[in-house]
Amino acid sequence: MSEPTGIRVLPVHGLPEFAPGDDLAGALATAAPWLADGDVVVVTSKVVSKVEGALVRVPPGADREAVRQAAIDEQTVRVVARRGPLKIVETRQGWVVAAAGIDASNVATDLLVLLPADADASARALRAALRERLGVTVGVVVSDTFGRTWRDGLTDVAVGSAGLPALVDHRGAVDAYGNRLETTQVALVDELASAADLVKGKLAGVPVAVVRGLDVAEPAHDDGTRPLVRLGPGDLFAYGTRDLVASRVPAPDLVPRDGATQAVATAFRVASAALPEFPVVFSYGGADDGVIDVHLTDTVTTTTALSLGALVGAALVHLQAEGWATRWEPVGSPGGSSLVGRLWLGSRAG
Repeated sequence: MSEPTGIRVLPVHGLPEFAPGDDLAGALATAAPWLADGDVVVVTSKVVSKVEGALVRVPPGADREAVRQAAIDEQTVRVVARRGPLKIVETRQGWVVAAAGIDASNVATDLLVLLPADADASARALRAALRERLGVTVGVVVSDTFGRTWRDGLTDVAVGSAGLPALVDHRGAVDAYGNRLETTQVALVDELASAADLVKGKLAGVPVAVVRGLDVAEPAHDDGTRPLVRLGPGDLFAYGTRDLVASRVPAPDLVPRDGATQAVATAFRVASAALPEFPVVFSYGGADDGVIDVHLTDTVTTTTALSLGALVGAALVHLQAEGWATRWEPVGSPGGSSLVGRLWLGSRAG
């Protein structure tokens, strides 16, 4: 019986250490003159960023982590979630990723690597250059390593592509059992990025791989990886972690007196900014033994009580995420008092 045919993933060896201004297409043409029509070249985004100069230099004596955090902020258009120093953000390119995709590995200690400014454009340029150099028509995928929600471990995904569809749409097709597919869209370029990483690896120093044997037609209109971005109305989790997202709005007029009061000030500031649909005027103070009194300065009504309850709930989640043990004890408004509850803060979790 003959060996079955199928898809192969081939590493590209012999590539140099890249630097800004280097000829990536030329290096690939030299290292892989065997490229053929229909191949898909998968190149790690770090190489693309290096040759394009998408780097941040750490000044001598500077704190590399502080420089990295500043670079993350500069590349961020929206903070999606944050816990301690970890930030999940939406980048300028539209990706939702930890640390804005900024990488400090496999690079000199005085450098940080940003994501390519437009990896789709980079993929198109590389594809055109390989056609000119070798006379072949290939697909190109620019890959990067992302985490995944609700799953441990990392995998490579596409942040740029050219010459092949990002999504293969099976909606409307009928399976072998007669079921019509309603939602199935396969993220083809992500699958190619992950497959290529099996031979590239993270420590082997092989930044490019070639996927051979894929039978897929070039799209009439090449949108690159844009079809993969799910934001706006399609984002089912846009507010799923809003009570953990810190805000840049000015702090209320408070005078923190200890760690507990400072933590509560931050938690309520975050809650108020994240839940603007629940406006309410309140105050708090008195941190004796970690007990914070919360007062409604508006008239106590069902609406104000419900609004305050929403903010308190969000603040409690934020405090728990920051390591505080909490307990909310409603008091009500006996005798017309504005006191509505007491927030108890215990020691930080170990």
